[in-house]
Amino acid sequence: MGRYLIGRFIKWVPSAVIVLFLVYALAFYGAGDPIKLIFLRAPGDVVWSPEQIEALREEAGLDRPFLIQFGDYFWHLLQGNLGNSIISNRPVIDIISAAAPISIQIGLAATAIMAIIGIPLGVLAGLYQNSWLDNVTVGFALFVWAIPVYVAGPLLLVLLVLVLKIMQVPYGWDGLFSTKAIIPVVVLALAPLALVIRQTRVAVIDVISEDYIRTAYAKGIPQYVVVYRHILRPVLTPVITTLGLIMITMINGAILVETVFGIPGLGYLTVNSIIEVDYPVILAITLIGTFLVMASNLLVDLVYPILDPRAAKAEVEEVG
Repeated sequence: MGRYLIGRFIKWVPSAVIVLFLVYALAFYGAGDPIKLIFLRAPGDVVWSPEQIEALREEAGLDRPFLIQFGDYFWHLLQGNLGNSIISNRPVIDIISAAAPISIQIGLAATAIMAIIGIPLGVLAGLYQNSWLDNVTVGFALFVWAIPVYVAGPLLLVLLVLVLKIMQVPYGWDGLFSTKAIIPVVVLALAPLALVIRQTRVAVIDVISEDYIRTAYAKGIPQYVVVYRHILRPVLTPVITTLGLIMITMINGAILVETVFGIPGLGYLTVNSIIEVDYPVILAITLIGTFLVMASNLLVDLVYPILDPRAAKAEVEEVG
């Protein structure tokens, strides 16, 4: 197992460095000069001179060549220093530390909803293929998959706020267990829920046609025992992969959801940092996003050998 995970980590490190380099290059060459933008966006008529701007650029270290700036940033990054915000001069690590836990809570809650609801529905649909239960489940999956995030949010607002009147208009963040978190979490979980249901259904249909499943039924073993002991393990292997990919794509969905509902998470911070061209914060968020992708893949890789030990063995033989 250790050799398996080390092999995975060795493959991820170059990818993280390349992503960071590309984002740094895009910020350096295409985003605009943040010092000039600070003056241009200042309220009222602000008198500024090229000498004043150049002095501020020199103070922020933005007057140096690209490779020197990137090398300096990367060296400080290895020491755990993410730099300071150009706009607020606050340490970037403090800004990220305040926003990241909120996004992680929302993402984990949405993933839990997908797994708790999607896997059982997919199993039932696969076990009773072509029945009314299967048709209703597949229809429900197609329905929620077809609703974009920017449509699902207003629909839930109308239902829960205006029709059922069980909450006020949610805006801001009071914790995961407040009513303000219900709609953002459900909106994030809706579309990916359809993928989990369909993936689970297809996997169950493939497994129940195997000889050992038919043998188990022929022996008179109750269906719930067959499902728990013989069907779930091979079914969960592709489903876990799907959940890992969903956690990655959920980062993009969180940007829109957090911005609309005023949730001070990484998505909300991303939008503000891009608007303000705050280089250090943008790079830190990119690094966090890359880390989340790696962490999602790592979780999948940790679960894979448990569900299918042959996967770990094959990987170790490949590395060796």
